[in-house]
Amino acid sequence: MFIISHFLKALATVLDIALNLYMWLIIIRALLSWVNPDPFNPIVRFLYGVTEPVLARIRRVLPPLGGIDLSPLVAILGIIFLRQFLIPVLYDLAYALR
Repeated sequence: MFIISHFLKALATVLDIALNLYMWLIIIRALLSWVNPDPFNPIVRFLYGVTEPVLARIRRVLPPLGGIDLSPLVAILGIIFLRQFLIPVLYDLAYALR
């Protein structure tokens, strides 16, 4: 059980870092959308390629709101929920298995 406990703690830490990084990628993409960047720029293509799968799924569920794209906001709220709920649960489970 000791090994599983350490594995869960490591998983929670890596997942927390990954969710934080993904949230910042979404924020940067949203900010870039305000300035209309060059779509052939490799950094812009990377940001769109990484974030579009999640944002496109959210856009399919959200009703259109007159040209305002709320999918980044919904994605960020989802990430915050996961960071506030899932990460502590994994840490608590790891602690309980000690």
